[in-house]
Amino acid sequence: MNIKRIFGVLLTVVGIFGLIYAAILLANTGGGMRDVKTIAIFGILGGVFFTAGMGLVRTMKDEV
Repeated sequence: MNIKRIFGVLLTVVGIFGLIYAAILLANTGGGMRDVKTIAIFGILGGVFFTAGMGLVRTMKDEV
């Protein structure tokens, strides 16, 4: 088992959950400044984790 591949999958899953949570917050907010900051933080972190995880999974080669 490749540790980097497992870590990449874990980062991807955390990123997906972050993006989904940001979307839920976006749908349920009243538009206050605190809400916008929270949505931005979760959206940016989710995007960073998702792209980092996908990059790790994509660059790892299967070794037999």
